[in-house]
Amino acid sequence: MDTIKEINDTAQSGDDNKIKKQDTPAVCDLHCCKDVPVRNGLVGQKPPSINPERLKDFGEEDYLNGDVKTWEMKIVSRNEELLRDALSCIPQPSSRASLASCNKLIRFEDISAAAFKIQCGVQKTPCMYSRLSKQYGMDIYLKKEFLQYTGSVKERGVLYLLMSLPQEQQRKGVIVASDSNFSMAVAYHASELRIPVFVIVSTSTAPGRVRTCRDYGAMVISYGTTARDSQVHARRLAQENGYLYLEEEDSAVYLSGLGTVGLEMYEQVPKLDAVIFPAGGHCGLLAGSAAALKHLNPHIAVIGVESESFPVLQQSLKAGHPTDDQACNNHHFYGDVSGVCFGSNSLQLTGKLVDKVVAVREEDILISMLRLLEYERATVDAEGAIGLAALVAGKLPELKGKRVAVVLCSGNLELHLLQQCIARALTLDNRVCRFSLVISDCPGDMAKLLEILAREEARVLDIKQERTFVTSELFTVQVICTVETRDKIHTAQLRSALLERYPTTAWTER
Repeated sequence: MDTIKEINDTAQSGDDNKIKKQDTPAVCDLHCCKDVPVRNGLVGQKPPSINPERLKDFGEEDYLNGDVKTWEMKIVSRNEELLRDALSCIPQPSSRASLASCNKLIRFEDISAAAFKIQCGVQKTPCMYSRLSKQYGMDIYLKKEFLQYTGSVKERGVLYLLMSLPQEQQRKGVIVASDSNFSMAVAYHASELRIPVFVIVSTSTAPGRVRTCRDYGAMVISYGTTARDSQVHARRLAQENGYLYLEEEDSAVYLSGLGTVGLEMYEQVPKLDAVIFPAGGHCGLLAGSAAALKHLNPHIAVIGVESESFPVLQQSLKAGHPTDDQACNNHHFYGDVSGVCFGSNSLQLTGKLVDKVVAVREEDILISMLRLLEYERATVDAEGAIGLAALVAGKLPELKGKRVAVVLCSGNLELHLLQQCIARALTLDNRVCRFSLVISDCPGDMAKLLEILAREEARVLDIKQERTFVTSELFTVQVICTVETRDKIHTAQLRSALLERYPTTAWTER
């Protein structure tokens, strides 16, 4: 009997030890979503929905009612110290409200934890070899983040941010005040997690964006004529009703979610030499991914690209603090890239870990959009195309012959803007041109002009005749013609043929 008692005591002691081991908290400081159910399942399985009415009844015993095991993992290397040094001592600006976790240091473990937690809620987008590689003399791989459900990489940070909220806040809901990619990601993922979500937009917001947010499941309210009006109204609603007001910041949680892009690219493309990201004021993707890539391989060059029209990041790095004096008068085209620098955490990481920041012209971005549409069948906006624009403009000659990955982070562009961008890009690429000339108003003269165009294999897009408001002699007609050519050389040949037959031909410059 004593022997049996000893065995029972030993077994009970072993069970206690197992329970203690399971109760050990995870290392990740960002795992502030301990109240969210722990799931064991296959990658790609959709997470179960959260019923708001049941949130108050949830307890830890509901989450650990299966054979759930946890392990504590500690990754120690010199790169962890590098990431800690990157976020040293710049204070947070008091003018911007921050989440409680905003001041926490972003570590590689945090990014790994984010990747594990959001894997069932976002797409693992492909990073594919591009047909543009031969044209630019390097191996180009395109990370197609515009294939996310809402068309933007912002889903990664938003989903991790929402999953990290306490249950009580999930029950009350969240509110945002913009029509950006961030707001659309919040609208979709909050609805998927059964979190009440409200989107406040100004009356000037594009109808397509309003409809999209409503389709995602958000309550959309139009208020005020400016973005500032809608933001003030959203903050007031949040204070009165207990909603959490969300705006795109550089909290450690959000940056960790965005940093999962760097992890995926490192796995998908072996022996990377450089990675190109969009930069600008909202440089969270650049900062978070740089933290992951530099930890895994410090020799990978991380490069940011922003617009010459408002080099917010370059100005902020030069000043040593976030600047907000750069104005953008074309927000609808540039999107989130045109925003002001929103935090010192991202700026610190960028200054410490990013190797280079370059600026490109608007013309380079448009041609980049055209190249992606033609060669990759990828419809992206300015934010998505700005990384490739650095290669199109020849800003990175040191990457010739190397293996380079480019992040196409966004594909949300209104149809009317897409049409204008492609038409303008064809003109900049010398493939659509316009000229005017004067011919006699006699039968057969127009046919002779068209014969020359046909011989030179130029495709006529538009042709107009002006007889009244002309300054030439009587019985003449001014012809204004728009044609499509193959390339710059073909355009030069057509111009030479027309000048030979019609010396007064006037070519409309770009």
